Amino acid sequence: MTRVAVVGHVEWVDFVSVPHLPVHGKILNAESAFARAGGGGAVAASVLAELGAEVDFYCALGRDADGEATVAQLEGRGVRMHVAWRDEPTRRAVTFLEPSHERTIVTLGDRLQPSGSDDLDWGRIQDAGSVYFTAGDDGALAKAHASPFVVASPRARTVLEAEGAYIYALVFSEGDDDESAWAHRVASHTRLLVATAGADGGHWWGESEGRWSAAPLPGPPRDTYGCGDSFAAAFTLGLGQGDSIAGAAKLGAEAGALALTRVGTP
Repeated sequence: MTRVAVVGHVEWVDFVSVPHLPVHGKILNAESAFARAGGGGAVAASVLAELGAEVDFYCALGRDADGEATVAQLEGRGVRMHVAWRDEPTRRAVTFLEPSHERTIVTLGDRLQPSGSDDLDWGRIQDAGSVYFTAGDDGALAKAHASPFVVASPRARTVLEAEGAYIYALVFSEGDDDESAWAHRVASHTRLLVATAGADGGHWWGESEGRWSAAPLPGPPRDTYGCGDSFAAAFTLGLGQGDSIAGAAKLGAEAGALALTRVGTP
């Protein structure tokens, strides 16, 4: 079994299915609603566990009901949790799910992230084939480098710009202007830029170049929440288990396609 670590963030998400986005000044009745642990780190950890990886998830949570619920939910999915408990509240989010399969996210509160100085069992990363990094300080990124492959999301933001920061691959959505801008800002800090393009597949460039095709959907499309992080998680697993870049991208495309057929997170 391949061990993969995730260093990142969590949002306790209220998913709300609506016929359309709210209109200014109007009342909108939701068709359904549910809550789950979400955010890039939580989605990736869940996907990796479902794919059969041994998962260590390093994160920070508030000492509140949402933080406790996050731990219970992810441990129930087979994730080994390494939590830095904070006095600040766990970040929340509201995600509107539309019939068009699109999702719109509103975050509530500050994002909590792990620090390299947190008293966590960082030593387990030494045996991880790869790491997916969505949030953390420079110390946490340094801990991640105990693994040979560090794959990051642009949501890691400024830590990727720091002097001496270096990763193996940055996975981002080519159709997201914000993610694309951050990807090009840190291009000199990564060996590979991996751009996803939904139904058009995607491509990578840097120390090598190539493309992949979108995987066929295993069912009817539901919503796009978590598709990008599902791709990145499976891509990270592929690298960790010795796949080629093309093979890792194929695995990622399959995970992203599966995510599109689900409502909310895995």
